[in-house]
Amino acid sequence: MHNYFSILIFVLLSQVCFSQVILPPDQPESGPGGSTYLHDSLVIYNFAENPDGYWLYEPSCPKPEQANVVVFLHGYGAYNPMIYGAWIKHLVLKGNIVVFPRYQKNLFSPSPDKFAKNAAKGIRDAINELSKGDHVKPVVDKISLVGHSYGGVISANLSVNYKQLNIPYPHAVMLCSPGSGPFRGGLLKNYSEIPSETKLLVLVSEDDRTVGDKVGNLVFETAINVKNRNLLRQFRDFHGNPVLTAGHNESYAIDEFFDSGVRNVSTKRAEKKGRTNAIDYYGYWKLFDALLDCARNGTNCNIAFGNTPEQRSLGEWSDGTSIKTFEVNVPIFEDEITAKKR
Repeated sequence: MHNYFSILIFVLLSQVCFSQVILPPDQPESGPGGSTYLHDSLVIYNFAENPDGYWLYEPSCPKPEQANVVVFLHGYGAYNPMIYGAWIKHLVLKGNIVVFPRYQKNLFSPSPDKFAKNAAKGIRDAINELSKGDHVKPVVDKISLVGHSYGGVISANLSVNYKQLNIPYPHAVMLCSPGSGPFRGGLLKNYSEIPSETKLLVLVSEDDRTVGDKVGNLVFETAINVKNRNLLRQFRDFHGNPVLTAGHNESYAIDEFFDSGVRNVSTKRAEKKGRTNAIDYYGYWKLFDALLDCARNGTNCNIAFGNTPEQRSLGEWSDGTSIKTFEVNVPIFEDEITAKKR
């Protein structure tokens, strides 16, 4: 009898402990960031042997005749696509061609002032390659850029200098924790020449100890002609388990299917810190999906822009508590200031 009651108490305590575990949400089934996909698989092409090379990822099963192009620009030294693989896969299965330029030979070469030129050459060569053979044909009139860390710096640079670098005009641009650290070769003094029609999102994180928010603020504040631009700040949330952090590398999304074999400091850091979680599904992936929809066909703009509840939300913990939402900065224009004074 004593053993019976001991087992019963153990079971009851286990149920109580289990019931107290508060979990972050899984990937939603539908909507921006969701797991409803148009394709079942993807095809990889490796043209990345040189520091101005690239990888290509094309949707398959079913194979479309054509697809929009997303250029994904990695962080400093993070030229193993595995580091962002789950996000790349998400974008391709949603129906995009993803071009992943390799703008570095290694951690020491070339110098950062060559990064944008190398990335641009990779983009040009990728579009040329896609235009021949049995590839999915690229739709380049609404090309999009997404970049993490130094890739964010390059994305902003390309948005200003796309004509000089002979690449298509990027209609949609998202910068994730943009920054250069001590290697400032790709930075511009200001970003006022980003065209007014561009749709621009800049994401920074509360605990970014690597580059902080200086470059993100610079781009947001000086891209004065871009009305459709927002700056979003993500916060850590320790309400449940696993906790949701707000560091420099929240956009890491490891998938070994994309492993190029490169192992360096950046790859090892990603393997240690990379998580695919609610911050991806309801943050980076959701916002970029919505940004693409808004730029391409005018839908989901309320999710991409405007400091709306849909934009700010990062989902809910399993007990129904909202994950700490984005803080959103929106631009204020002279005509709005004048209207408020009246």
